[in-house]
Amino acid sequence: MITFVNRFDVHGSPAEFERVFDRTSLFFSAQPGFLRHRLLRHADQPGKYVNVAEWESRTAFEQALRQPEFAPHARDLRALSTSDPQLYVSALERSEPQRPHV
Repeated sequence: MITFVNRFDVHGSPAEFERVFDRTSLFFSAQPGFLRHRLLRHADQPGKYVNVAEWESRTAFEQALRQPEFAPHARDLRALSTSDPQLYVSALERSEPQRPHV
């Protein structure tokens, strides 16, 4: 699995950015190898967002980016924001421990 993390600084309307990102999200969710993603909005700084997406593999993620249909999404996001995209692999994971029912 590969995790894609993209930080956005929105210089356009945050509401418009979220609408454009939602369309991009629908595109990616239909691609082979897509698992899930979350778009996080900064709690105290309007216009700052982070997208965290999980993919089955780096290859699947890169193939999605090469789809001709992705170009308009990238263009529309760049018109509203700057971003810092990075790929990560898991180094440590922990989940909430199971608590016994009382």
